[in-house]
Amino acid sequence: MKADTDHLVEFINVQKTYDGEELVVKNLNLKIKSGEFLTMLGPSGSGKTTCLMMIAGFETPTHGKVMLGNVELNNVPPHKRGIGMVFQNYALFPHMTVFENLAFPLEVRGMSGVDIEKKVKNALDMVELGQFSFRRPAQLSGGQQQRVALARALVFEPELVLMDEPLGALDKNLREQMQYEIKHIHENLGMTVVYVTHDQSEALTMSDRIAVFNDGVIQQLAAPAELYERPENAFVAEFIGENNRLLGKIKAIENDTCFVEVAGESISALNVQKEKVGSVCSLSLRPERVILNPKKDDCANNFNAKIVELIYLGDHIRCRMNVCANDEFIVKVPNTQPNLTLAEGDDVKVGWHIEDCRALDV
Repeated sequence: MKADTDHLVEFINVQKTYDGEELVVKNLNLKIKSGEFLTMLGPSGSGKTTCLMMIAGFETPTHGKVMLGNVELNNVPPHKRGIGMVFQNYALFPHMTVFENLAFPLEVRGMSGVDIEKKVKNALDMVELGQFSFRRPAQLSGGQQQRVALARALVFEPELVLMDEPLGALDKNLREQMQYEIKHIHENLGMTVVYVTHDQSEALTMSDRIAVFNDGVIQQLAAPAELYERPENAFVAEFIGENNRLLGKIKAIENDTCFVEVAGESISALNVQKEKVGSVCSLSLRPERVILNPKKDDCANNFNAKIVELIYLGDHIRCRMNVCANDEFIVKVPNTQPNLTLAEGDDVKVGWHIEDCRALDV
């Protein structure tokens, strides 16, 4: 099903409604590149899982087309799409052994016993479960069951693997370990992965690109670093990572820089949304980009601050401060600064560069 172009999956003007009135996916146009790991990220009800299910064949577009290579998928039944799938609930056959679970999709495809044995062994070795081939799912831990589910999705060597919140049922440490394992398997095999999650740290860790969904629309599609460092709107800035948000009014504009009045102070920022003088905007500033007690003239933005709360987090200290009349302003201070002494109630200075402060929509 490979296309002549460099993308494997394409949504063309796709809409989806369940009740005939409200669109859960709105005019989606998206190309997913061959061999990439693309994550659909967003809150519950944003449309991301519906998009995944339209690729899988469990949902049909109300309008528009979903393409796999040169083939329109709208009328192709799920079992004829040749797509691997991994779900949060594993979906393993409880009465079958691990080997039999992996052999099943190969038997359906009419493979010989010799080929099945070889492919199952390779898939189990890939997820380091070769010694568990004769156990049943109930005899495995949650992490082991998830590995089996992953191996079953990969055993018939599909071009495309869909993953729907596959790590949601695992504890934090195991979830992080599985993130790296899935990432490494993807890098080694080179198949295309479409991954759905609401966990932004998971998306940042694993993805080549992330499509941030909200209200049935992709708010931004970019590589993880681009998404985090240069959010295009307030929703993305708030949803991806921790963010300081200050509301103000644009008083002047000079090239790409705007000067925003916030609680009587003037803040210089990048005018990302190209707002006009007089517009109300929200300023986005990452906590780790704030400099504590900056040197004179080091930053275009310098303000007085008062420490409200300190939380020690090992590699850094999370300082909640009052800055520009905002009591929820967060500064992450690396725990590497010598002779650093901070206390609640201290008056300090904070500063940041223009390029780290982005003027976005409200």
